[in-house]
Amino acid sequence: MKTAILASLIAAASAFAPSKVAQTSTALNAFESELGAQPPLGFFDPLGLLDDADQERFDRLRYVEIKHGRIAQLAFLGNIITRAGVHLPGTIDKAGTTFDSIPDGYAAIQAIPGAGLTQIILFVGFLELGVMKDVTGEAEFPGDFRNGFLDFGWDSFDEETKLSKRAIELNQGRAAMMGILGLMVHEQLGGELPIVGQM
Repeated sequence: MKTAILASLIAAASAFAPSKVAQTSTALNAFESELGAQPPLGFFDPLGLLDDADQERFDRLRYVEIKHGRIAQLAFLGNIITRAGVHLPGTIDKAGTTFDSIPDGYAAIQAIPGAGLTQIILFVGFLELGVMKDVTGEAEFPGDFRNGFLDFGWDSFDEETKLSKRAIELNQGRAAMMGILGLMVHEQLGGELPIVGQM
């Protein structure tokens, strides 16, 4: 009994002993000053994808991040809009299935006719291979898909404004990726949150 009490006192005292301070590396990463290394996290690469990476690899990963962010923004917005009851008018097939009869979320995948899913996949493939890339070689940065055609006033901005707008898009894409992931998880868990839980 006395041994058990002594052991518990030693264990309790060890909780207050100074712990070893984690050593941080003083080596600078080549990408710490890149766009996206912003407060509060700064340069954030928890999986080490950029360890010993060159500029080409960084640009490829940035291109993928921007593309996924844009897709996630559309997915999040589409999810919220359809769950709010806004649907395309008309029918989705010749059998008379209306767009508003298609359920929201994952259930829509099984409700859409097979030919419709095939068309969606082919259209996405066409966009991926032929449209949503730097076709002309005029891109100023990864994710610049203007191809000498679309501008929307981009060339009238100064460099500081361009960097600010690119940083805003990057952060909104990151938030949208977390947002759509949250919506999908809540749907699978049967969450009862407003909009998300309504099916």
